[in-house]
Amino acid sequence: MKPSTSTGLVIAVLAAATFGASGAFIKPLLEAGWSPAAAVTVRALVGGVVLLPFAVFSLRGRWDALWRARWRVLAMALVGVAGTQVVYFAAIQRIPVGTGILIEYMAPLLLVASVWAISRRRPKVVVLVGSGVALVGLVLVVSPGGGGSMDALGLVFALVAMVGCALYYVIAARPSDGLPAVALAGFGLVLGGVVLGLVGLTGVLPFTATFGEVSLFGGQAPWWLPLLIVGVVSTAIAYATSIAASEMLGSRLASFVGLLEVVAATFYAWLLLGEQLSVGQLVGGALILVGIGFVRSEKSAEPGAGDGQAAFDAEQFAKA
Repeated sequence: MKPSTSTGLVIAVLAAATFGASGAFIKPLLEAGWSPAAAVTVRALVGGVVLLPFAVFSLRGRWDALWRARWRVLAMALVGVAGTQVVYFAAIQRIPVGTGILIEYMAPLLLVASVWAISRRRPKVVVLVGSGVALVGLVLVVSPGGGGSMDALGLVFALVAMVGCALYYVIAARPSDGLPAVALAGFGLVLGGVVLGLVGLTGVLPFTATFGEVSLFGGQAPWWLPLLIVGVVSTAIAYATSIAASEMLGSRLASFVGLLEVVAATFYAWLLLGEQLSVGQLVGGALILVGIGFVRSEKSAEPGAGDGQAAFDAEQFAKA
């Protein structure tokens, strides 16, 4: 295993762990009267503001790198930060949350299928097996269904969110061309937060907030505390590490490791919120790990070909 790939895997797991913590801290805000769109908008803006000093320092005056990557930054803001979250929230207003999550996180399978269709090169058996195992694990962890209405438009929104999630990994995995990951994350979050705020002002999604104390893990806390934690940990750190890992691993492997975010969210809900953790969810988490192992083994099967294959996958999907 190349050092860059092993490092990328560690960073990707860190990204999933930090992304997954958002639900446990956002839930008290939602229960206090915050709308999901308002919470996500403030989360993105806080994360972007936190990263901006690091982003500016990382450039060290090389503003030409930011200019060359302007379309990548714009795509990250519109697709990776704003667009995917808007259509996801629109989806779960019409279909059960579990179903929406399940469809969105089928993004790794979309990447595999898209590269297969575009390149007409069938993925190796280990990738197909890993995809199937990871999908079964995802279903067990999410446990979709059980209550809630279901309509065609909601399913369409969820499918668009899945495409957006896949595109996020493709955008993140593109060659940096001198733009540090922290800069892409910082500027993308700020711009994406502004776009989300503008969407909120149009009334397309409910945009409400309260500014009193919220219940947080059995006690009371000011409304800004969970937002600050989510903004710093589950947004600033999460996006920066996720982009860095995607550049190292390629879109396909990074997206499969990203499934651990669902596992992490379930674990935090059990640890911090006291929600039940079933045997099926534990088995599902193990199956996701097994699926990731299969997908990772495809890169190990041909020494020296891993990074090139990952770049090929990202390039082919981006051309779709």
